[in-house]
Amino acid sequence: MRKTNILIIKTIVITVGLFFISGTSYLSCQTSKNVTPVVHKYQIPPDYLNEPASIPSFWISTYDDVTNFLLANVHKGKVEVIGTTAGGRPIRAVFYGKARQGSGTTTFSGSLGFGDVAAFRGPDNDKTVYMGMAAVHGGEFEGIVGMVNLISVLETGKDLRGIEWPGITDAVKKLDRLILIPIVNADGRVRIPLRMELYRDTLLTVAEYLNTGGKPDGTITGWPQIKEFIPMSMTGPGFPGGYPNDAGVNIQHDDFFGKRQPETQALFDLTVREKPDLILNMHTGALFMRTDRPVCEPALHDAFNTLFRYVHSELAVKGLQESGDPKIAGDPALATTGVFNIDGALDFNCGALSVVVESPSHSFSGNRVSQKAKVEMPDNLLNAQLTCHQQAMKFLGETGGRSKWLPGRKR
Repeated sequence: MRKTNILIIKTIVITVGLFFISGTSYLSCQTSKNVTPVVHKYQIPPDYLNEPASIPSFWISTYDDVTNFLLANVHKGKVEVIGTTAGGRPIRAVFYGKARQGSGTTTFSGSLGFGDVAAFRGPDNDKTVYMGMAAVHGGEFEGIVGMVNLISVLETGKDLRGIEWPGITDAVKKLDRLILIPIVNADGRVRIPLRMELYRDTLLTVAEYLNTGGKPDGTITGWPQIKEFIPMSMTGPGFPGGYPNDAGVNIQHDDFFGKRQPETQALFDLTVREKPDLILNMHTGALFMRTDRPVCEPALHDAFNTLFRYVHSELAVKGLQESGDPKIAGDPALATTGVFNIDGALDFNCGALSVVVESPSHSFSGNRVSQKAKVEMPDNLLNAQLTCHQQAMKFLGETGGRSKWLPGRKR
């Protein structure tokens, strides 16, 4: 596929706030008034922009559709703008429950030195706070769809297919606070003018192109090559993909100790304020659902092991892992250890166990094994997303959060 000569090219013109495809379609986006619009022209093979003839009604994934869904359907929770992207787009989060009250007396690092994180988290140290976020990479739609449907369950008891999730509603009752961010990297998501990609069997070229970018002839930048240049050039005519924000920065690998991007700063500010116990960072890039062990405080490894068992054992029971045996699938020794990234940075920012969860893609089968299991079917992908959230919330509620995982010193 990479060697195919493609003679017809579509040009995408992206302005911060305005989005055109060959002058034929238009998508409006909210922008900050103090951001100067910058025009970029990108050339993408036209076949890469094809969508399925039929898209499931529960598949809500675009920036505008998610925004409209939140504004129209969130009643029990509260929608807040927690920050603005490099391109001037609002980042929205949905909050449920009551936030921790009061404040601590020291920094997070100071509380570790003291031996009791309650000195940082304050008088509500024992409360349990769950946070989920998706689309740190804008070309990864599965986490967005899962987050929107999770919000539907919290609001109505049912996902957007009309299916009840009693396990989620029961798990939520044991938590004090939930924070859900359907789209972190709104710039990257808006850059891809699709609600849903076309399924292409085992061919991953198109999905990789849209997410990590590539040249006008359709050849891909690829992973991990996309991480070699941060910030990357956004001037075209090659397509940067959905990974970076409008400043060319992959937020997952931001300059955490230097000049942080506004999206990263918004997450840092939010997590210091809310002090979540657990964060799920939903991505796409696995054959079957996969929870990665983060580079974090060594003291959190036991908590991660337990989380892994909760999540992957249930996924196996539901036929959403390569092995249907919950003991095999739930063995934390199977967890891939990640590199230092935003999840480790969020841990050291606020003390949360922050983990990447990688989903299969709706646009291709990882291999014939995953295809045989039909993991790439939209319904199965949504089931896997909601199961991960359910089990992660159940884990947090039943284990009591950081104050119970790592009790403070005896005074």
